[in-house]
Amino acid sequence: MWRHTLFAAGCVFLVIGVIGMVVPMLPGTVFLILAAWCFARTSPRFEAWLLNHRWLGPSVRRWQETGAIPLPVKLLALSSFVGTWTGSWYFGAPEIMLIGLGVAFLALAVFIVSRPSR
Repeated sequence: MWRHTLFAAGCVFLVIGVIGMVVPMLPGTVFLILAAWCFARTSPRFEAWLLNHRWLGPSVRRWQETGAIPLPVKLLALSSFVGTWTGSWYFGAPEIMLIGLGVAFLALAVFIVSRPSR
């Protein structure tokens, strides 16, 4: 049961990741990394397909090998955090939502900045 659920999650993450590769401001690579993690535990065939895919594989392989986040991607992520929080504040989001976003974005920012760029 757990294996089937994890495999299904991998398929969902794969679809979202592919959509994220073409839709602006939707992160694709993070979902592809999650899909690879799920497939590594459920289907070596799907994991190999993803890692060896011409367009999807390189970013996932780079993450698995080095844990690096390229500098332009870091800057885009950090600026989107600031833009999202600022927009939420400007449009009157509830205070609890602003606090939650702030805490989540701060934790993500610390993680992103702590990763090597190459």
